[in-house]
Amino acid sequence: MMKQDQLWADGPRFYYDAALFPPTTDSFALGYFARPPRGGAVCDLGCGTGLLGTLLLSREPSLRLFNVEQNADALALAERTFTENGWAASFRLGDLRDTAVLPAAGSMDFCVCNPPYFCAHSGKSAKGEARQSARAETLCTLADVCAAAARVLRWGGGFAVVYRPERLVDLMCELRAHGMEPKRLRFVIPRAEAAPSLVLVEARRGGRSALVIEPPLAVGSAEWDKVYFK
Repeated sequence: MMKQDQLWADGPRFYYDAALFPPTTDSFALGYFARPPRGGAVCDLGCGTGLLGTLLLSREPSLRLFNVEQNADALALAERTFTENGWAASFRLGDLRDTAVLPAAGSMDFCVCNPPYFCAHSGKSAKGEARQSARAETLCTLADVCAAAARVLRWGGGFAVVYRPERLVDLMCELRAHGMEPKRLRFVIPRAEAAPSLVLVEARRGGRSALVIEPPLAVGSAEWDKVYFK
């Protein structure tokens, strides 16, 4: 069932369907962490219903957003969100593994993605095909996502991703294997002294080795209020 919400009172509206890709802490955390350049061309790989793009444009309206999504129903909700907020954006329906679906090679300044976290057929299954594909690598893998980002990014372009801490080594290895050097890393912790529940990483295409580990982002902290635009 389609639902509507706002980022803040009288703020930008966004549409979603809980049966597809419901709003999650992951997207809000990544939207806060990512630092695309002002006026930059940004590709959201697997945009879902467009929440991440909504967060980015709410913080920096000058961005030029290119959305790629293989679920037609989700993409329709993303288009409705952007249209009703008066934002111009590009939308492409299809598989990010298909280069014809992606923006032109080297044309993007920045990429963002909230990829599937788990290997296919591992752990608890999510309800519904859309949510299952968002959770596990049933339709695309981390390597597929990194390959797509590396293809569309210009030299020096940035790629911001949210992932699970237990697969951090996999993420770092795939980024380097596709010519993107991790430059910033930040853990999200559910409370003080708890183990991280998420990891945020920004890499640069063709960047030199130098990783900055930022202080953890704690759920419920004063800074966390900025994540949710409070």
